Amino acid sequence: MSTISCNPSLRSDHPCSASSLNVFRRSPSDLSFAPRPLPVNSGGTRRRISCQAISSAAPTASVQDKEKASLKDFLHISDFDRATILKILDRAAEVKALLKSGDRTFLPFKGKTLAMIFTKPSMRTRVSFETGFFLLGGHAIYLGPDDIQMGKREETRDVARVLSGYNDIIMARVFAHQDILDLAKYATVPVVNGLTDYNHPCQIMADALTIIEHVGHLEGTKVVYVGDGNNIVHSWLLLASIVPFHFVCACPEGFEPDKATVEKARNAGISTIEITNDPKEAVKQADVVYSDVWASMGQKEEATYRKQRFQGFQMTNMINMTSNKSSKA
Repeated sequence: MSTISCNPSLRSDHPCSASSLNVFRRSPSDLSFAPRPLPVNSGGTRRRISCQAISSAAPTASVQDKEKASLKDFLHISDFDRATILKILDRAAEVKALLKSGDRTFLPFKGKTLAMIFTKPSMRTRVSFETGFFLLGGHAIYLGPDDIQMGKREETRDVARVLSGYNDIIMARVFAHQDILDLAKYATVPVVNGLTDYNHPCQIMADALTIIEHVGHLEGTKVVYVGDGNNIVHSWLLLASIVPFHFVCACPEGFEPDKATVEKARNAGISTIEITNDPKEAVKQADVVYSDVWASMGQKEEATYRKQRFQGFQMTNMINMTSNKSSKA
C-alpha cells in the first residue's frame, strides 16, 4: 500500500512535495511551457497572475482597490472555481514532469524575486518554496521571525508596501489568519498563503495532486481525514466546496473543525461532508485515509493531553478497516 499522508508522525508543516510551489505560479489558462514575463502596467507596478475566481475572501476596502482589481492572491482554495483549481493541478503535473525529466529550460520566474515571510518557521515550507522558485528561474529571499515582526516592529501595511516595491511575489507563513489578509490588502504584488492558523491551501493543493497521481482522480473519491480538526481540515473543506468528492473528518469530541467552515462546505452542495467522532466507521470504503500530527507548532504544551485524547485515532489502526483493497493511506 502506497503512502499519501503528509508524514503525520512528524508534523503538519507543509506539502508532501515541492510541487506545491508550481501549483499557482502561472495563469491556469497558460498551458504552454514558453516562459513569459509578468505584464507591467503603465505605472510600473507588476501585475499578478490572473486566475478565474468566483469570489475573493480577501478584505474589501483596500487602499489599492482600483489598482488591484484585476490582480489575484492565493489565500483560500475556495477563492477560485472548480475549473481553475483543476487547471492549476493539471499545470502542476506538467511542470513537475518537466522538472523530473531534467529539463531546465522552463524559467517563468527568471529575473523575479519571491519574498518569504516566516513568522512561523518550517524547514519543509522553506525548502519547497525556495527550491521550487529557484528551479523555475527565480530568486527567493528568506525573512525569518527576527527579520520581520508584522504588527510589532512595523505595521503590516508598511511591510506589504516595502516588500511589494522590491519583490514580484510575497509568500507568508504566519500564525494569525488576519495577518495574511492584511498583507494581501496592502500588497501590490501577489500574496501566497504558506499557512495560517485557519487554513493551509498550498498543502492541500499538493496533497490533491498526490491523490490524482496515486488514485487517478480527485473528483468522486472518498477522502477520510483522521485527527485534529485543524487548518488542514479547513482547507479540505474549502476544496470540497468547489470540487465534488466525499470528505469525512474523524476527530475526538471537542476537536471538530470550525463550524462556519463546515457549513460553508455543506451549503455549497458540491460534496458529501461528514464530521464524526468514530474513526472506524469513517474509514469504511475510503479511497484515501489522511492524517496529521496531533500537536502542531504552538501546541507542544498540549502534547501529552492530546496523546491521551487521540488514542484510537492512529493511522496504524485505520489501514485494515477501510474494506477497500485499493485504498491509499
